[in-house]
Amino acid sequence: MKLKNFYSTLFKIAVPIILQNLLQTFVNILDTVMIGQLGEAKIAAVGLGNQVFFLLNMMLFGISSGGSIFFAQLWGKKDINGIRKTLGITLSFSLVLSLLFTLGTQICPGFLMSFYSKEKDIIALGEEYLRVAGFSYPLMAISFAYQIAFRATGHVVLPTVSTAAAFSVNAVFNYLFIFGFHISLPFFDLNIPAFGIKGAALATVVARIVEFIIVIGYSYFKRFESCGKLRELFSFSKDSVGRYLKIALPVILNESLWGFGITTQNSIFAHAGQDVIATFNITGTVSQLTWVFFIGVGNAAGIIIGQKIGEGNDSLARKYAFRFAWFMPVCAVIIAQLLIPLSFLLPYLFNVKPSTIQQAKYMLYILICLYPFMAFNMCYIVGICRAGGDTVYSAVNDLIWMWCIGIPLGCLAAFYFKQPAWVIYIAIQIEQILKFFAGVLRLKSGKWLHNVT
Repeated sequence: MKLKNFYSTLFKIAVPIILQNLLQTFVNILDTVMIGQLGEAKIAAVGLGNQVFFLLNMMLFGISSGGSIFFAQLWGKKDINGIRKTLGITLSFSLVLSLLFTLGTQICPGFLMSFYSKEKDIIALGEEYLRVAGFSYPLMAISFAYQIAFRATGHVVLPTVSTAAAFSVNAVFNYLFIFGFHISLPFFDLNIPAFGIKGAALATVVARIVEFIIVIGYSYFKRFESCGKLRELFSFSKDSVGRYLKIALPVILNESLWGFGITTQNSIFAHAGQDVIATFNITGTVSQLTWVFFIGVGNAAGIIIGQKIGEGNDSLARKYAFRFAWFMPVCAVIIAQLLIPLSFLLPYLFNVKPSTIQQAKYMLYILICLYPFMAFNMCYIVGICRAGGDTVYSAVNDLIWMWCIGIPLGCLAAFYFKQPAWVIYIAIQIEQILKFFAGVLRLKSGKWLHNVT
């Protein structure tokens, strides 16, 4: 593949990933908008309850991203057996982790919620949500591991289709379970009671079941390359696990600590007040509509660069990396402008106070300014560095600014200076600019490229 084919290859891989993430975002927005009709307390409870899932999701992303480094390079070498064994390792870690999180939501959901809020009504509502939503975690963990393997091996459509089906199911059951439904038929009455936020969690479980059936059923029916028998998937050796952990462990720690950092940021907002965390949740939900583009391109960058390294074409891999490095910020300048019209839709989507809407608008305007820095950081860390096996440096760069600069400044702004939500947001996000400059220096050094296979 020549450099002139860069854009056609990029969008062939990226567009299905973008669509998949867009559909996932619509699911999140649907939950937030429907729950938003029930008031600030329930928005806050579901938003904070989902921080438990978010932390799990980041850890699973770390496990699967570690696997994707191998998937892409092994696919470049056409080593199918190696891909299946790596998938088996990824599934093992993912399933054990997800079961531990599910156990936590059943045994101590109140303790998990108490990390984010001290308000008893929010904790009680969050417990309700977590006890049901927790059953979806193992299903999501298995589906996610397979989807990452499919992307790296060229099967990018199935994850999008399965997400579309899950979105449709979630939309229907969200409405039925949150608000209830009654219809009189000739021979019987159909009556579904209104479950409130518990209904949103129940709809999520149903949607994950549908997604799991489609992902596993179709891929094995079509005999995708990564879909081995159980003995093939789990025939990996101790040496294979050791090699996997050497590269993947920094990514797992990176995503876990980054995810914990994001939940800590949510905790800062939550302890600053119910209105403040509602503002933050609204901003995050809406901004996801535009951020999906960068998730798609960042993941595509990792696949494309990883395959070139696996083929032994380091020169082309470096050229692709530099092109991604300027392409993402340029796109960010353009795409960020979509946040302006979205900000005017907030009063129609969320049943909250006018002051909450105004603070959310301020946050979206701040994001417009930060998007070029954030887009580069996303592509550099998730795409370029991990594709090149430079997982230790990318983890250090990703975490040091968050934990040493962003979170301390956020705490000062919220608890010492008692600043409004948008000022707290600026304090926390300063890390993005520092991370950007450190990433540029590493990219120019060329030390990010390693062949891990």
